[in-house]
Amino acid sequence: MGMTAFIFPGQGAQYAGMAKEFYDTCAGSRRVFEEASEAAGFSLEEICFTENEKINMTKYTQPALLTASCAILQAVRDAGLAVDMTAGLSLGEYCALVAAGAFSFADAVKVVCRRGVFMAEEVPSGQGGMTAVLSRKPLPAEEICRETPGTVSVANYNCPGQQVISGEKAAVDAAAAKLLKAGASRAVPLNVDGPFHSPMLAGAGAKLRHFLDCVVIQRPKISFISNVTAHEERDPDRLRELLGRQVYSPVLWQQSVEYMIAAGADTFIEIGPGRTLSGFVRKIDRSVRVCNIEKTEDLERIL
Repeated sequence: MGMTAFIFPGQGAQYAGMAKEFYDTCAGSRRVFEEASEAAGFSLEEICFTENEKINMTKYTQPALLTASCAILQAVRDAGLAVDMTAGLSLGEYCALVAAGAFSFADAVKVVCRRGVFMAEEVPSGQGGMTAVLSRKPLPAEEICRETPGTVSVANYNCPGQQVISGEKAAVDAAAAKLLKAGASRAVPLNVDGPFHSPMLAGAGAKLRHFLDCVVIQRPKISFISNVTAHEERDPDRLRELLGRQVYSPVLWQQSVEYMIAAGADTFIEIGPGRTLSGFVRKIDRSVRVCNIEKTEDLERIL
């Protein structure tokens, strides 16, 4: 019998109103928001449910998206859905680690609050950026990034035909233009305010690694797949190291999904705002079952 994987979206999936249905109808989800607001020291309900500028500011986006996804996760747990392995895209790793029992939720909120601040402070808003590059054929993205003046590198390997480049804004724009000339069909700037998963954030990763020494991390109770290695990781000290490196290292999402499928996963449930990861998984392997839980009706349909 096949295994089920829970997967969690990363920064860029956020929107005003995310997880509101679960907050209104599920006591467990409501408690998640209350716990998050207490741990963060500001109202996550206000950031997640109302139109505001903070929702797209890294230091607020990260705890907000974590809280929304974990509130939905709590409703999924209350419904009794079982899971065998878990992974998350970038910030989504923290939801995956909560799902795996490695982090307490309150500690995860505190960590991503600091993570967001470290990342925002390392590179001021507007100096860096990220662009998704879509293509119907393989492209020499790494080579083009190396040849482009300035700092730019591949930040995400999302699925066949989609990679993300990250770095200094001018360098990202120049590399994107070269990739379009090389055969990319589209280059789409992402709704983020920093050069995530690029060497520009090495300092933020070092600060986060130091902060993680003060946080309790348990061995995951279910299989957790790391963005940095695209393999299962269980040792708490190793997890601290990888979470620090993840800030400035490429996200190996396609490779992670391929690893989970090879390990026996044949059902993927995306938990959180949007359906981006569901689309990636379908492009990676159309033989697996994929669904998402973003609204209460999604959970009801699965049940």
